[in-house]
Amino acid sequence: MTQMVNFKKLDARAVTPKYGSSAAAGADLYAILDEPLTLAAGQTVLVHTGLAMEIPAGFVGLVCARSGLATKRGLAPANKVGVIDADYRGEIMVALHNHGTEAQTIDHGERVAQLMLVPYLTADYTEVDELSDTVRGEGGFGSTGTK
Repeated sequence: MTQMVNFKKLDARAVTPKYGSSAAAGADLYAILDEPLTLAAGQTVLVHTGLAMEIPAGFVGLVCARSGLATKRGLAPANKVGVIDADYRGEIMVALHNHGTEAQTIDHGERVAQLMLVPYLTADYTEVDELSDTVRGEGGFGSTGTK
C-alpha cells in the first residue's frame, strides 16, 4: 500500500526520504549538518533533517532507529520512537542519543533514523466499575513466562 505524503525542503541540502529496499517499512531520514557532529557517550542532540511534512489524517509518522546505526554504533532516538502527529508542520528532527561508551561522529548526509507511516485509531475512553475477565487477568511484567 502506498500513501502520498507532501513534504517541503526547509534546507536546499535536505534529502528526500528513501526506502532501502522494495519491502522496507521505514524510509531513511538524513542528517543536515554544517560540520561533522560528535556525540559523547550518553549525549543527546537534535539532528536536523531539513524536512517538514504533511502526515495524512489518520496516520502517524514514527521516527525509529536504524538497526545498523543502533547495534554497531549505539546511536538511536533518545525517545526510542518519535511521534509525528498529522497536524505538525514543523521540521522533523531526530533526538539522537549515544547509548554507547565511546564518542560517535555523524556526518552531513548520513542516515540517522527511519520514518514509518502507520495508520491509527483514536478511542473514546469510558470509565466503568468493572472490566471483563481474561485468563491473564492482572498479571503484569513477565507474567506470561519467558520461554
